[in-house]
Amino acid sequence: MNIYTKKIVLFICLVTLFSLPIYIAVIGFKAEHSFLAIFLMWTPALSAIITKLLFDKNLSGMGWAAGKLLYLPLSLFIPILSCIVLYAFVWWTGLGGLDPAILLNGESIPSFSLNMLVSLLISFFLAAGEEIGWRGFLVPELLKKFSYVKASLLIAIIWNLYHYPLILFSDYNNGISKLLSLVFFTIMVTSICFLTTYIRSKSGSLWTGVIFHASHNFFVQVIFDPLTIDYGRTKLYTTEFGIGLALIYSLAALYCITNKRKLNLQHYSLKTCNEPKMTD
Repeated sequence: MNIYTKKIVLFICLVTLFSLPIYIAVIGFKAEHSFLAIFLMWTPALSAIITKLLFDKNLSGMGWAAGKLLYLPLSLFIPILSCIVLYAFVWWTGLGGLDPAILLNGESIPSFSLNMLVSLLISFFLAAGEEIGWRGFLVPELLKKFSYVKASLLIAIIWNLYHYPLILFSDYNNGISKLLSLVFFTIMVTSICFLTTYIRSKSGSLWTGVIFHASHNFFVQVIFDPLTIDYGRTKLYTTEFGIGLALIYSLAALYCITNKRKLNLQHYSLKTCNEPKMTD
């Protein structure tokens, strides 16, 4: 087993080790997973930092810089536009209703604005915990050994498995069908992996992953889902567990796959770690 494989294996083992008590608390003792999510979502970052320090004695090569600035707003707006397309379609077709008053929930505009700002900052904090591990550590390490497509698929497998216990054994699903939640969530996450690996490779920055992840969580969970009136089966099309975002992100991922030859994988993985040159 070479050093790159050892690093990846240790990282996965640490994520599993740190996450297991949280899964047990949520599934076995019915603890509130929204609170424990703070700890769960920082297990990839903690695992990545420990692995990097043990093997490399530093935290370089993880994409801490802003990179190519074009990709930061792009990472922000892809989830926003995806939500606008999906939820506007749902409201227009009558698959779900629209009620802005639900989102305000009787609050004054200043109070509502402050709460939205706090929610956005929390989304960024939580997303950073996962993305330091997934896009900061795992993407560069996998691209030293695998092509863009293989690396994206491997990250998708790991990231999906990380979520599966909560989908299957807690209320982290659409509340209608755990099986369909699992299927559509898997498609969505896999597509996001192709998207974020592509943008991470083009930009050289892990912050594109943080922004994408935070934007997705905030606009889906905090803005568009609360705006939508559930007509019984609405959540089969909306939320993170519906067919809507799975389909939209899949189309975006298809674009990335068909344009993978435009990637310069040396942009970050080779410049920071003195490895032989690679191409996709």
